[in-house]
Amino acid sequence: MKWIPFNPRTIISYQLSMFNFVSLKVYDVLGNEVTTLVNEKQNAGTYSVEFDGSDYPSGVYYYRLETGDFGETKRMVFLK
Repeated sequence: MKWIPFNPRTIISYQLSMFNFVSLKVYDVLGNEVTTLVNEKQNAGTYSVEFDGSDYPSGVYYYRLETGDFGETKRMVFLK
């Protein structure tokens, strides 16, 4: 799994091939939900969402993208 370092903001980009419901959430290393970045139906296309970690401590965070039958989790490292 690739690490994505950031301080204090990062951009998460994704593509949709068809209209679908999208959920994009950020979790801390313990699996607690930190924030929901996207929770809506979206048209096909390319999207970018900013995560601002200014209010959170340094550490490892995960983001989970779910849409239709697809789900993917990636790791981010917040370095202050």
